[in-house]
Amino acid sequence: MNFFKDIINLILPPRCAVCGRILNADKGLCDDCIAKLDFINDTVCYRCGQPFGTLSDGKGHHICASCLQQSRHVFRFSRSVFVYDEFSKKLVLDFKFHDRTDLATLLAKMLYVAGKDIFSAGVDVIVPVPLHYTRLLKRRYNQSALLAKELGRLTGIKVCYNVVIKNKRTKPQVECSGVERLNNIKGAFKIREPELIKDKRILLIDDVLTTGATLTECARVIRKARPRSVDNLTLARVL
Repeated sequence: MNFFKDIINLILPPRCAVCGRILNADKGLCDDCIAKLDFINDTVCYRCGQPFGTLSDGKGHHICASCLQQSRHVFRFSRSVFVYDEFSKKLVLDFKFHDRTDLATLLAKMLYVAGKDIFSAGVDVIVPVPLHYTRLLKRRYNQSALLAKELGRLTGIKVCYNVVIKNKRTKPQVECSGVERLNNIKGAFKIREPELIKDKRILLIDDVLTTGATLTECARVIRKARPRSVDNLTLARVL
């Protein structure tokens, strides 16, 4: 298999997914492009993952002002790999809309690193944010499901693809403002087979966190099945 892979790489050498530069190894991105990604480091809110948290919760954790004021939280943890900016946008959109499904393995490895707090605390089931079937037919794949699949392979954690379904066709969230996003996504998801996630630690996977409306609505539906906890992990975060 390695021999045939070497032949293929000789004829069609792997290229960087962002700049197109020929790579010495099939790793998805060149070193220069990896360096240009604005990775979200450890200086984040312990709860919601917002960068630049400066307030302490009294347990040695940095907490943002918003989380410090909340007595109840939808998510146990929220983490993202990198900031959604003009550079990372191409990588995300190519993966999401332009059939660059080959990037799923690389991106899942990034998710695993970014979600170290979540995996250390424990995860029993990985759940991708679903697409409505009409959008899935048009796009042909769910990028969140691909990430969840690769992350499941990497960690050995069970992936449940249909425990949450999207039963309401909505406008793309990118076309909505902050308040409109909440109204647009409300009631869009439905829980199936709740016994699969009852008393389990659930990890929701999505590509981009903007206002958090989609992930929060998913979590609200999941909590009806009385899971032990719900976390979310995304590739990019809009600041």
